[in-house]
Amino acid sequence: MSDTTAWVAGFRSAVISPYELVKLSESRTFADQTVRQVLHLAGGGEQLRVRLTNLYGRDPLVIGAAHVALRKTGNEIITETDTVLRFDGADQVTIPAGGAVISDPVGLAVAAGTDLTLSLYLPEQTEPATRSHEPSEIAYVADGNVAAQPDLGAAEEVPARFYVTGVDVLAPANTPVAVALGDSWFEGVGSTMSANRRSVDALNDRLDRGWVVNQGIGGNRLLTNEIGAPGLDRLSRDVLSVPGVTSLLINFGINDLILGGMSGEAPATTEELIAGFTEIARRAHDAGLTIHAATIGPYAGCVYPGMPIEQTLPTRREVNEWLRSTDVFDTVFDVARAVQDPQRPDFILPAYDSGDGMHLNDAGHHAMAATVDVAALFR
Repeated sequence: MSDTTAWVAGFRSAVISPYELVKLSESRTFADQTVRQVLHLAGGGEQLRVRLTNLYGRDPLVIGAAHVALRKTGNEIITETDTVLRFDGADQVTIPAGGAVISDPVGLAVAAGTDLTLSLYLPEQTEPATRSHEPSEIAYVADGNVAAQPDLGAAEEVPARFYVTGVDVLAPANTPVAVALGDSWFEGVGSTMSANRRSVDALNDRLDRGWVVNQGIGGNRLLTNEIGAPGLDRLSRDVLSVPGVTSLLINFGINDLILGGMSGEAPATTEELIAGFTEIARRAHDAGLTIHAATIGPYAGCVYPGMPIEQTLPTRREVNEWLRSTDVFDTVFDVARAVQDPQRPDFILPAYDSGDGMHLNDAGHHAMAATVDVAALFR
């Protein structure tokens, strides 16, 4: 690294505990298996390093081998790019319970939009894995240590990520990085699997300077635990600690209003949400970041049972009116108006609806990205 380059986040993946009571997918364990994962890079550089985690582990996690490579297609890698990851010079590492490690730098140049593969061999029986549960991407699981194998063949396909929180890249100094902190509307639920059509991907397509890394968690709330730590609590871990971060985008609210219905919790009130939004803006500004907030999207067509839809819609409208008029954020991007049905504003426009009434399809994610003021993002 020289004065003209710096380590910045090129990819991020926010993780949740496998022990939460509210689950949108089942937890997973491994034993004598290789997990090959596709990491779609928001930004590139002349070198990279990988961040692994055992954040929610209760026992040490043994990584028997780790490799990175550029992806060819599916689970197949470009063989000549296959590179062993080392940790303080060793090609194996044990991550303590609750801990994390960063690999040694790898001299593999990568560009924005690259699909990097991370192959982890897990030799011992693991407990339920720390994971990203709805990343709109496939992990490939095969028996034995096949981390260096060019093609895993008919490997098991799992729509999740495990034990990885990010990739840093050695990029030109002063490269601006924004973090998208929020729920499924950032993580990408409803978009085409393995096609990189999340709202954050579409936003990156609009940028000619810097990039946005994705810290969305499907089901995440601003104020309350499960699914994932609250957005207010994640600010330090998932935003302020991200190397190179200059800006923050947030998308919260739907789950604060209705997800608690799965476990008998009361919906957040207008006052509670406004206080939470105001506090996260204050903390971001205190850290020197600009912060850009989304309005709360429509969800009246939600098909999932047990959700308090009708009783919370007035709160959504009240909070959105506050968001549109407040000056606590640097900008507000009006996702709600962009994707709503003009005839029924509490519903997603059918052309943007993934089919469940509360998540966006590819076109909806694109429309969401188009609402962000990119000129203000990195000013």
